[in-house]
Amino acid sequence: MRFDQKWLGRNCQKNPEQWFEASVPGNIQHDFAIFHQFEDWNYASNYEQFLPLEDDHWEYKAVLNYDQKDGERVFFVSGGIDYTYEVLINGKKIYFYEGMYRGFELDLTEHLGGKDDVLTVHIYPHPKSTGGRPNTRDEADACCKPPLSYGWDFNPRLLNSGMWEEAYIETRGVSYIGDCEVLATLSDDLTCGTVTFDFSCELPCTTAIYDADGNEVLKGTDRKVTVQNPNLWWCNGQGDAYLYRWEIRNERESKSGHIGFRTIKLLRNEGAVDPRDFPKTRYDAPMTVELNGRRIFAKGTNWVAPSLFWGLLDAEIYETHIRMAHDANMNSFRMHGGSGRAKRYFYDLCDRYGILLWQEFPLACNNYRATPHYMGMLESEATAMIRDLRHHPSLALWCGGNELYNGWSGMDEQSHALRLLNKLCYENDYERPFIATSPLIGMAHGDYTFWENAQGGETIGAFQHSHYTAYTEFGLPSITDAELLKKVIPADELFPIEMTKSWITHHGFNAWGKNAWLCLDVLDRYFGPASSLEELVDQSNWLQSEGYRAIFEEARRQWPHCSMALNWCLNEPWTTAANNTLIAFPSYAKPSLDYVKKALRPTLFSAKIPCFTWFMNDTFEAELWFLNDKPETAAGKVKVSLTLGDETVTLLEWNAQAEANSNLRGPTIRYNLPLVETADKLILRLEAEDGQASTYTYQYKPKKRRKPVNIRSNNGMG
Repeated sequence: MRFDQKWLGRNCQKNPEQWFEASVPGNIQHDFAIFHQFEDWNYASNYEQFLPLEDDHWEYKAVLNYDQKDGERVFFVSGGIDYTYEVLINGKKIYFYEGMYRGFELDLTEHLGGKDDVLTVHIYPHPKSTGGRPNTRDEADACCKPPLSYGWDFNPRLLNSGMWEEAYIETRGVSYIGDCEVLATLSDDLTCGTVTFDFSCELPCTTAIYDADGNEVLKGTDRKVTVQNPNLWWCNGQGDAYLYRWEIRNERESKSGHIGFRTIKLLRNEGAVDPRDFPKTRYDAPMTVELNGRRIFAKGTNWVAPSLFWGLLDAEIYETHIRMAHDANMNSFRMHGGSGRAKRYFYDLCDRYGILLWQEFPLACNNYRATPHYMGMLESEATAMIRDLRHHPSLALWCGGNELYNGWSGMDEQSHALRLLNKLCYENDYERPFIATSPLIGMAHGDYTFWENAQGGETIGAFQHSHYTAYTEFGLPSITDAELLKKVIPADELFPIEMTKSWITHHGFNAWGKNAWLCLDVLDRYFGPASSLEELVDQSNWLQSEGYRAIFEEARRQWPHCSMALNWCLNEPWTTAANNTLIAFPSYAKPSLDYVKKALRPTLFSAKIPCFTWFMNDTFEAELWFLNDKPETAAGKVKVSLTLGDETVTLLEWNAQAEANSNLRGPTIRYNLPLVETADKLILRLEAEDGQASTYTYQYKPKKRRKPVNIRSNNGMG
């Protein structure tokens, strides 16, 4: 039986005699801040309150409370503690570990006195490598602590630790079912599922499998069973994310969970580079997901921790974000290495919502060198991650980490850490794909702003001239909603925006170049001076929304050579002044999320528009496409119209049909734009007969001309 404890915490350096209430799961620095009435850490530069705590020791303690029956033993069970810690019972050390992803079960029975037993968890200061720049994420290059907490271009440095996963006392007798893991595999012809039950128990147990409606499929005592013609698990948009429930039961206790039957592979993309001259060199990395024998387009986003205090995250917070992505027609998350591993119930939710997961190990943007200490710790942590997650049907592939082959990281295929991770994945989960890092040859990261000064052009146009197999990071910033900004930026700094400490702290400036992420220079380029903060927010939302739609639709148009589009990123761990996110902290949907939802509809009439700003006398051009991600043939009819000011002209109607998971290129509209002095927007509408519509709103700038042209007299198409 499980017994939750009342935990107290203390800072061993600062007022060590003061004990405060501690939340488990949680983060002890957060509990300390509540006790000492810290100012809101999300406001202005208040995160700096936590900086003096980085090198402190911390302790949890609980006077144990449980009910032990005859013959039972008493265990301390933890899902993981962040980061280097030891466990003591009545002052005697019984366990030490460095890392945060390996759970443990400690038998306390022989150490208990029977009354007022005190369990203590002592946590050491955060690991800090001395090989790189101090006070940067370089300090994370010899540990498995998420680099995110050391500071990134969208969140401040805020290191925390503690019992971030569940921790409790459990009494166990002969009926206890332990070491439980249930794995499901599926034959290549998709007709036979195999379920393996692995567990320990002193009493005889039965095993059973139930379908999604609760009907019994199999029941007996076998630890390996087959399910004929099982319902398959599919990702969002390709079919049902079908889950079976398993159960292990004896006369007193039971355990249960879920499994899904599916096969998954990474295949070479169509048209991938295949050098024909000898000696042969590399071809583009295989990045097409084949799920249950079907090639699919992976459309989704990059996931980061929804809070810098990840110990406080619960299933409700996770589900809110996952559901928002699911409802936006996404089917894939890249679990960015900077954030490490999410809590276990995150993965259960992705199983249920049909979200494919690209899971990275906690390596990002550093050169992780093969010291014996680091390699031993990495092997322990990575093995725990693999074994914890390998039963999830949503888990699609393993990845060594983020941007490890880039110049600022300096790793390569001979780096021992990556060779070790490949080995561990093969030994513990060999059927799942593994890639060393992202990006690899053929893949792309970037761009990240609407106008790329280095390239001297719009990002939406750059994507139309790109030819990559997978866009695994790309982004467009928008300024956070004004009402949210008022909660984090002092009122006297809100507008006009200047490079004050609060705006810099919340990554408006100097996050990634001087002007990122506010990009006021870009907004001024398109719109001129703004009269209010709200106007700036609206302008940036317009660029982000239309930009994200354009990129996602373009990536889909490049199928099947391109097989993946994952924007940077879905969410953020605190309130930024501006960011590439679709969801602002804590769970505010930006307007761009709805645009992405429309861009990722399973069937879609799409317009390929080469630029954002149009002038009078320009020949407006839009190439029409019919995109079909469905596993069956789709057909439709679309009516296309263009609006300038108060006048609308119908340009054409088009009937289209596309085979399953394929696209159809259609006609190109060409239209000579007249002078409409009252217009500042050009609106192209694609209205399908099924009621779905796409409305592209781009910028129009009239020029003076001698003879005005009637919009109704100048329609044309090619």
